[in-house]
Amino acid sequence: MGTTVYERLRPTATAVAHSLADTARAVFWLDDLPAGVLAHPPRLNGSIAADLAIVGGGYTGLWTAVLAKQRNPGARVVLLEGQTLGWAASGRNGGFCEASLTHGRANGEARWPDELELLERLGRENLDAIERTVAEFGMDVDFERTGSLAVAVEPHQVAWLRDEAAAATARGDDSLRLLDREQAQAEIASPILLGALWDTRGSAILHPAKLVAELARVAEDLGVEIHERTPVRAVDTPGSTGAVGLVTDGGTVLAKHAVLATNAFPSLLKRNRTMTVPVYDYALMTEPLDAAQLADIGWANRQGFSDLANQFHYVRMTRDGRILFGGYDAVYHYGGRVRSVYEDRDESYERLASHFLTTFPQLEGIRFTHRWAGAIDTCTRFCAFFGIARDQRVAYAAGFTGLGVAATRFAGEVMLDLLEGRDNERTNLEMVRKRPMPFPPEPLASAGIQAARRSLDRADHSGGRRDLILKSLDAVGLGFDS
Repeated sequence: MGTTVYERLRPTATAVAHSLADTARAVFWLDDLPAGVLAHPPRLNGSIAADLAIVGGGYTGLWTAVLAKQRNPGARVVLLEGQTLGWAASGRNGGFCEASLTHGRANGEARWPDELELLERLGRENLDAIERTVAEFGMDVDFERTGSLAVAVEPHQVAWLRDEAAAATARGDDSLRLLDREQAQAEIASPILLGALWDTRGSAILHPAKLVAELARVAEDLGVEIHERTPVRAVDTPGSTGAVGLVTDGGTVLAKHAVLATNAFPSLLKRNRTMTVPVYDYALMTEPLDAAQLADIGWANRQGFSDLANQFHYVRMTRDGRILFGGYDAVYHYGGRVRSVYEDRDESYERLASHFLTTFPQLEGIRFTHRWAGAIDTCTRFCAFFGIARDQRVAYAAGFTGLGVAATRFAGEVMLDLLEGRDNERTNLEMVRKRPMPFPPEPLASAGIQAARRSLDRADHSGGRRDLILKSLDAVGLGFDS
């Protein structure tokens, strides 16, 4: 096998160690919230009734709550969060708010070619709706409609950019701009950039934890009742009542309908317990860059960017001039457990720091202030799936696979449509009507995931060529690339 640019241009171990020397093991976004911005509503004690009960206080649950009150202001909507709002993926992600509902056009093309143009339109409309909501409610979430760059860092990836640009031109899409090496480095002064494709309209960046706080504020202003530290232990749907009972440690909620928005955590529905697995993702945040450092890297248009490898990085700048650098490692642990101990993985942070200094060698000497990790809910089609259960009383969505900041709002619309029995272009989508293939039980799940990960790594070291394992997965609809 060959080498990647991160191996060919590896910084010194001393430089990597210096960058990580004083790094806090904490989530920057949550640390960065002003005091009092994110309220902590009380746990539920006792029994209450509701029109809609929502389980999960991340983006999926919060967007669903806001949308439900906008549709029916008189409905009693209750949201239950087992820990604190946004503590999991919604407070830990990179803050990329992407229009794509399919984890990229290629993934959608492979799975729903007949619906792809509709899915693309719905994704753009969903992102536009998020931007309007931010403006309408005065949400302070650092929202910037910058677009995003897909960058080539290996010679074979340049051809992929050209092919994608040609395909966009052929279908009349003028939102993608192909940049050669000189143009790409004029946008972001990294010597490893060999070219880029700038999606000028399909992406924004924002502050993930501020989005949680502001969604919670808007939801409560609209009349949603929120309870933290209220884990739901069971969903009871006795046939005679036509209602849903949510059993918590401190009481119960009896509701006409319920939404399950637990994503990476074990589903309360048996049918969904093999539909997702948690994969751990890692990220670093630098200290704020000074004026000279900012001048050295350019980046005036502030686009988020990611490279085209299977094991890819995602990179963006914050409002106060820090750089987030995340991705590459995607680690599955046997049994699919979600545990805080998995967040302490020094080799992943050291690898990210090394790759950062390869990407921005002019920033050698910079320090990372924060390192953190979290679980991504992955399903076998690598984008969200949806459904309804228990005599049309319980709706669910999960499996966002790291691209859920915007797609969670769309999921809220879909789940409410399903509960209301609406027949529309959202509910008629094949991606809504059909479920993905479940993961096999252990030890097959772990063996398969680890084998696929090794094959993806080999492809990155072999000019992007996919081996028999990856080709076989592609053939049965389980293939994935970035």
